[in-house]
Amino acid sequence: MNTLIQNLDPVLQLLVVMACFSFIPFIFTCMTSFMRYAIVFSFLKQAMGTQSIPPAIVLVGLSLIMTFYSMGGVFQDMWEAGSVPYQKSHSIVEAVVEGSKPLKEFMLKNTRETDMAYFLEKSRGKAPESPDEITIWEVAPAFILSELKTSFEIGFIIYIPFIVLDMIVANVLLALGMFMLSPTIISLPFKLLIFIAVDGWSLVVHGLAGSYN
Repeated sequence: MNTLIQNLDPVLQLLVVMACFSFIPFIFTCMTSFMRYAIVFSFLKQAMGTQSIPPAIVLVGLSLIMTFYSMGGVFQDMWEAGSVPYQKSHSIVEAVVEGSKPLKEFMLKNTRETDMAYFLEKSRGKAPESPDEITIWEVAPAFILSELKTSFEIGFIIYIPFIVLDMIVANVLLALGMFMLSPTIISLPFKLLIFIAVDGWSLVVHGLAGSYN
């Protein structure tokens, strides 16, 4: 495989790299911690019921910054792993292959065994002898599925206290006979007050940042 990569025509290498660049948005959003941050922040915004506050661009920006923060070491390892073979052989394809290994290791550490086993069984029919035999494209679907499961579990936990507060306010309004008032409008100030009192943003961000292996 290495011989084939090294003997690949430079023009073809350039075409392969350009094709890889087109996958960068997909790789960043689905194969890093960005997905979990973006989904959980969206759940939090909906649970609070603040409509367009904070703006979507702010949540995306926060997710982007936190992704670079939590994966800074992985990105550094990718750069170092890819730069060494490129300096030796000047093979762009080999640099991409070697540089993707730290990302694969990150996804393996944060992928559930059941999800990984399912996709390996469908693609190979048997378990590999070592993790090095697993390709990044076999890890990616299992990692995405695991991230979706984890994100929705966290979102469910975040939703519970806000739903309880909505139910309490709705029962109070019902007991007072105020049928025309919307419970969500009355409960919103209390949600914000409690969220600020417990320093909610710090709790959520710190919890997400510490949830990765």
